Order: sequence, then C-alpha cells, then structure tokens
Amino acid sequence: MQLSAGKLWGMRRMADEKGLFKMTAVDQRPPIKGPIARHHGVAEAPWQEVADFKTLLIETLQGQSSAMLLDPHFAIPRGIGKLSPAKGLIVTLEDSVFEETPDGRLSSEIDDWSVAKIKRMGGDAVKVLAWYRPDAAEHIRQKQKDFTKRIGEACARHDIPFLFELLVYPLANDTHQTTDYVEMTGKRTDHVLQSVADFAAPEFGIDVFKLESPVAAKDVPEAEDGQVQAAFDEMGRLAGRPWVMLSAGAGKAEFRNILSHAYRAGASGYLAGRAIWLEPFALYPDWEGMRNGLETGSVEYMRDLNALTDRAAKPWNKHEMFGADGARFAPADQSFRHSYGDFG
Repeated sequence: MQLSAGKLWGMRRMADEKGLFKMTAVDQRPPIKGPIARHHGVAEAPWQEVADFKTLLIETLQGQSSAMLLDPHFAIPRGIGKLSPAKGLIVTLEDSVFEETPDGRLSSEIDDWSVAKIKRMGGDAVKVLAWYRPDAAEHIRQKQKDFTKRIGEACARHDIPFLFELLVYPLANDTHQTTDYVEMTGKRTDHVLQSVADFAAPEFGIDVFKLESPVAAKDVPEAEDGQVQAAFDEMGRLAGRPWVMLSAGAGKAEFRNILSHAYRAGASGYLAGRAIWLEPFALYPDWEGMRNGLETGSVEYMRDLNALTDRAAKPWNKHEMFGADGARFAPADQSFRHSYGDFG
C-alpha cells in the first residue's frame, strides 16, 4: 500500500534524511509535574516551572532530534518558538489522566483538543497513548479500541500520520500496582505481543507504532540473545508497519540494549524521553546544572543512540508494507489534483 499525500509528508517530516526516526519526547506530564510539585510542597506544579523545563529540553535536545513530541499544555505555548522549523512536530492528543475502573483503564483525549486542531496548528503527526491489557474485561478492551479507531479515522480525514503508543498496565488482581508512566513490573511478553496484534488491523488507521520492550528492560542483555530476540522479531512481524521503541523510564544502558534488539527486528528508530533527560532533571531546581547536564550527558547519549540507529535501524520508507519500491508519492502524474480527496 501507499500513504496519502499528507501522511507521506508528515512521515518524512518526523524522520531524518535517511528515513530514520530519532525523536525526543517532551510531552510527559506526571513524570515532570510530580517532582516539581513535591519540591515546592504543593498539589499542582507551578505552570511556569513545568513549561520552562520543557522549553529547556527543546533548546538543548532538538539538535540531535529528527522530531520532537510536544504537549498543548506546556511545551507548545511556552516552547514552540524555540523549536526549529526544520524539525518535525509531533503533538500529543491523549489526556495524561486516565480513568481507572475495577475492570481496567480507559483513555480519553485532552479537553478542548483534537486531531483537527493539531493539523490546523501545523503539526506533522498526532501521537496517542492507550493503556491496554488483552486480558482485561471485554467491554474495557472494546472501549479502548473504539477510542483508537475514532482517532485513526480523524487522522485519515485530516490526512496526518497517526503515531500510536501502547503500554500494558497492572490489573486489580496483579501483585505489582502502579499508576506511574513506567514499565509494568512483572509484565508478560505474551501480553505485550497480543496488544500489538489487537491493534494491527487496518481499521485503526495507525501509521507508526510506538512500542515498549516485549521483555522487561532489565532482562534485555547487551549481547544478542536468541530468546529475547525472538520476542522482538515477533513484535515487529505483528506490527506490520513502521515502528519505534519507547523508553518507559528505562535506564540509559537498558534502553540502548533494547534498541539493539529492536533494530535487528526491523524497528526504524526511537521516540524516547526519560532515558535521555531524566538524570539532569533530578537536579531541579538547579537550572544551570540541568542545562549543563542536558548539553553534555544527554546530548552525548543521543549521539550514541543516533550512531546505533544509523548503523542498524531500518528506514521507515523501506518497510515491507510499501512493497519492493518503498513508500512513494502517488499518483505521481497530472491526475494528482483530481484524485486527491477534499477533507474539508
């Protein structure tokens, strides 16, 4: 299959000139708001402090990024002027506050925010995270699927790429409980893989998967491991389209190991945040120390990840789904303007 004109352009904007995704996430809300609020001894972190830190991330990390993922609460209103127009702009749509029910988690969009607004403001792609457990109650799973399908349809209508993130989470009867945006302790490989399979159907309109490691980060070795590699290989097969890895709070060495296995399985890059910038953030409110840590340690780490990506990742536009000739503009003739849809 071939992408529509708008989706093709957005995918190109997210990647570098080689078709590799080197994307930095700055859209985190609880992982940034929480520590800042605790430092100030308040229930809600001061808006300016959160926005200033996100702006600092944009200023210091965009040089190593092909695209940056920003949120409409803090990063866009305070930091968009610092983002180079040469970088891709991915905008988050899901609310960080999910509904926890006895049967599982439910996701929703940010209030007063939409695919249409993201497209209208000049976004290159829409990012959505959905919590999912394939063994959750059927009505919960269906609501998460309906949520995803609705966004996929809106992305098709506005001709903008849909970047979809999946995270498994603890159900009520699981031993390890957390509502943090981190890798679930005790997660099962089959749950991660089945989650990908459940959303791989064309009806969801997903253009890029943002996926967690199918194996606990601490259990992914530096050297190639046959059993671990088989899990990554199966995840890539199930995705059936370009995919990237998320860090989910993994350490630097752990995330690098994850990328090595993912790239052997055909991943096209990464979209990561805390693995890159969490260490300097721990220095808050030492703004000079944070800037120095980002400009040195974080940038050096990104250079290392980018070198690995250049050596081992698969260009997104060479994915098998696009056929032997890869992703390309179509129809590349005078009929284009007549056949291209009017999305209104």
